[in-house]
Amino acid sequence: MPWVILSLAGLLEVAWAVGLKSTAGFTRPVPSLLTGLALVASVWLLALSVRTLPIGTAYAVWTGIGAVGTVIVGIVKFGESASFFRLACVGLIVIGLIGLKFDPGSR
Repeated sequence: MPWVILSLAGLLEVAWAVGLKSTAGFTRPVPSLLTGLALVASVWLLALSVRTLPIGTAYAVWTGIGAVGTVIVGIVKFGESASFFRLACVGLIVIGLIGLKFDPGSR
């Protein structure tokens, strides 16, 4: 269950990171509120997951999901670059996340 909670925390990290774009520097109240709520929920779920998971593993996976997810949303929604080099670097992050998930010391 802690991995499911951590995955949800990572997805909410994507939501708040992408939400920053629509806040216009926190000048738009509704997007700012939604982004803030996603941020708080993401950190709260991360905190729940580290009750069981090692903090180093959980934090790396949380930020990795956020980074990879935000890059994907940037490519799909905002037309950001999908160059081979950029995708290869994202692929390396994914490989690292998989390695952390299957580390026997990560429970």
